[in-house]
Amino acid sequence: MADHVDHVLDQWAERRPDLDVSPMAVIGRLQRLSLLITAELRRTFSAHDLDSASFDVLATLRRSDPPHRLTPVELMRSAMVTSGAITQRLDRLEARGLVTRTPSESDGRSVHVSLTDEGRSLIDRALPDHIATENRLLAALGTTQRDDIADALRDLLESLGDTRK
Repeated sequence: MADHVDHVLDQWAERRPDLDVSPMAVIGRLQRLSLLITAELRRTFSAHDLDSASFDVLATLRRSDPPHRLTPVELMRSAMVTSGAITQRLDRLEARGLVTRTPSESDGRSVHVSLTDEGRSLIDRALPDHIATENRLLAALGTTQRDDIADALRDLLESLGDTRK
């Protein structure tokens, strides 16, 4: 059985046999997977009246140590977005009553972002559905395959400088 990327590789082999287009086999499939996965995750988030950005903030707060409170800078680092983007996300979540921002007791210039009870309840409902979606998306792979792919992707990310800081 062949996929779309195989077709593209065959076409390049005919038109430009002088080029090694084998990197397209990986990159092309990663790009196509990203599109398919993003669409499926979007549906799951939407069922909880969330988008991926909101889910990311709520999940980041939920997995942080109790009392599930971080600064906007800590959230920004976790989400790898700009300060303006995190501010917009927090404004929307705060307007919905899912997070609160309170001034830091030790530094008047800083604030802490915390999950509200409603925010915690929402992420606790959405997370199992999110994991179920991910499991459904990976259902064609066995445990060993998943582990091998995860290891290979980690190696690739590290080689490109994406390490925990």
